[in-house]
Amino acid sequence: MTVTAWVAVAAFLGAYALIATEKVHRVAAALGGAGIMLLVHATDAGAAFFDEHSGVDWNVIFLLLGMMVIVGVLKQTGVFEYLAIWAAKRAKGRPFRLLALLVLLTAGASAMLDNVTTVLLIAPVTFLVCERLALPVAPFLIAEAMASNIGGAATLVGDPPNIIIASRGGLSFNDFLIHMAPLIVVLVAVFLGLCRWLFRKSFQYDPERAAVVMALNEREAIGDRRLLVQSLVVLALVMAAFVLHPVLHYEPSVVALLGAGVLVAATKVTTEDALREVEWPTLVFFAGLFVMVGALVETGVIGQISQAAAEATHGQLGLTTMLLLWASTGLSAVVDNIPYVATMSPIVADLVQANGGNGPAQVLWWALAIGADLGGNATAVGAAANVVVIGIAARNGTPITFWQFTRYGVVVTLVTVALSVPYLWLRYLI
Repeated sequence: MTVTAWVAVAAFLGAYALIATEKVHRVAAALGGAGIMLLVHATDAGAAFFDEHSGVDWNVIFLLLGMMVIVGVLKQTGVFEYLAIWAAKRAKGRPFRLLALLVLLTAGASAMLDNVTTVLLIAPVTFLVCERLALPVAPFLIAEAMASNIGGAATLVGDPPNIIIASRGGLSFNDFLIHMAPLIVVLVAVFLGLCRWLFRKSFQYDPERAAVVMALNEREAIGDRRLLVQSLVVLALVMAAFVLHPVLHYEPSVVALLGAGVLVAATKVTTEDALREVEWPTLVFFAGLFVMVGALVETGVIGQISQAAAEATHGQLGLTTMLLLWASTGLSAVVDNIPYVATMSPIVADLVQANGGNGPAQVLWWALAIGADLGGNATAVGAAANVVVIGIAARNGTPITFWQFTRYGVVVTLVTVALSVPYLWLRYLI
């Protein structure tokens, strides 16, 4: 590697260490790392801001911005309090039942929507219901972020890396349903069992608070029915456009911004009120992270690591699959899985062709998808949904530290990826 590449690696590791230890604010660490990358010419303005593969992913940034505005308008209607009371009553005030219900809702919604959109919608409900039942909110938010990453792996539109993989591999929406969804159903069930064990100290049942919640009428929480109807119509149209992306060919970011614009223009909500709920620090953090990872792409660091891993298998499909699975898991835990998949996809495409093209070699695409999607659960910065949840928690006065998330995430990732190994072997390699 060149001197510039080594400096880029050092800057990235330094920024990552600051984020992990929380010695400085994560936004400052990400922007500082991005600044160093630009200063040493590991990347430049053109690559950092305009390059599709190594620049800031504006689709992610504007998707988040648009959905944050929509959620901010929805919050004014009282619908989140309605859903919180409804969920608590359905769970009869029992904490684990409540967590299981929220996890299933999150995983199911993430299969049809972008996982970031899902956590943006579920998080406000979680805060309200945990407040009602005097429960610690952090375990619920962590579980929901992980459930969104697991559930999103089931479909082409559920997780951004899947869209990249589908484009490179010529895979359809139905291909993901057939090959990924069966595994994800099993992993969601296993994840619920892990939640029962990992967060067991948080499931303290308070019969008095439960009784108070059971006596509430959730309909009384709706404060503005007209605004609620308008917001739900716009949200339904946005969700439909997400699902119909392969037909309409509108990027989710464009759909989200259009939905936000229509909602603000067509209702009595002021621009100030609509923008008040936007998590600006989270958006800036993402931008800095994208620039840092993009610099590693520009200097060839990620490509060299991936290429070396691919060459080490010597054309053995089974060994290649396992190495790709675990390497993708490890790298996606450290860097955002979107630029990683964008970098790795051309290599996987070559490997698929080298192993006969269509047929058994297609397992390499599923190994890449599983590793990238599930590996994102391992750390607090491994997936976009994790970063968004941590940002929302900090904004609401209940910060989740890097290690608080990661100590649970590593366990969940190791178990879910390990269970994926026999699935890949039995279905594709034997």
